[in-house]
Amino acid sequence: MAENMTNEQRKPSVIITIGMAGSGKTTFVQRINAHLHAQQKPPYILNLDPAVTQLPFDANIDIRDTVDYAQVMKQYKLGPNGGILTALNLFTTKFEQVLALLEKRASTVENIILDTPGQIEIFTWSASGAIITDAVASSFPTVVAYIIDTPRTSAPATFMSNMLYACSILYKTRLPFILVFNKTDVQSHDFALEWMEDFESFQEALADRERLDADGEQTYMSSLMNSMSLVLDEFYKGLKCVGVSAVTGAGIKEFFTAVEEAREEYEKEYVPELKRMMAEREKTLETFKQESLNAAMKDLEVDKKKTWTGPGKDPRADQFMDVEEENPDDDDGDETYLDPTHLGRPYINLSQQPQKGYGDASKWPRPG
Repeated sequence: MAENMTNEQRKPSVIITIGMAGSGKTTFVQRINAHLHAQQKPPYILNLDPAVTQLPFDANIDIRDTVDYAQVMKQYKLGPNGGILTALNLFTTKFEQVLALLEKRASTVENIILDTPGQIEIFTWSASGAIITDAVASSFPTVVAYIIDTPRTSAPATFMSNMLYACSILYKTRLPFILVFNKTDVQSHDFALEWMEDFESFQEALADRERLDADGEQTYMSSLMNSMSLVLDEFYKGLKCVGVSAVTGAGIKEFFTAVEEAREEYEKEYVPELKRMMAEREKTLETFKQESLNAAMKDLEVDKKKTWTGPGKDPRADQFMDVEEENPDDDDGDETYLDPTHLGRPYINLSQQPQKGYGDASKWPRPG
């Protein structure tokens, strides 16, 4: 019974797929979608690429149903990249509705998959990409899957570029990170694992392709990559790496094993940090409110001490105090009668007793 309750309360894992154009992100999403369907655990898929013409899977939420990429380019007179960025910005303005749908389906799915635009910088370095990432990460256990084109990474320079980009995304999102070496059916990713685990092996591969300048010295590029490899050596230690083939399906099980490990990392590291940041933000907001209130009260006190130089009576004066000062005897119990004779009518004091001799018909004096 307890296990069933735990499973019901378990939130789905969100997998954000990011990668360079041509790395095979969409094909990879199609493969993991087929894998989960085969296990009778269909995922909930979001397509965030407004420029894609065809998808090899059925997206539950598709940005193309909300924003017309071609019309955005035409209306705002934008190029392809500007059109994608603007379409994503427009979609983000209604992302709270997307979150509501995800929350509604959270009890029926185990995985939520986000397929991002092919232009990696549009999602990773835009405000809309940051908003979407932070929104889902604050609601569900979230993992970033960085897709790498393995055959194109066999050159040390290309490998270093991919690693630097992965490092920047990791430190920007601060989410659990998985390096997914795709297309292992074309070339194995063993060389990449060796370069990441053994610094000297990468140095050797770099030396084999090293080019010297006219003076027989290292070129600027070779020197830079040597230095960067030392910096990234610490970065490699905490990474989870998986080799997969989106075509054959090899390595998909290992990928989901890595997702479970990353989920635990999310619970242990990201959630406490998120709570700390939220508490710090609330504290900062409360401090700001208190400082604003104190400043307003201080300005009011200073304003009261200044002599009124404007026309008429000082509006800051307490009118109730003035009334009490003008009528200090209002509370002594004496009755005060107003003389209405100036109105042209005889004065009638209703507090007087009726006079004798007028009979019962004249209980009170009446005006003549």
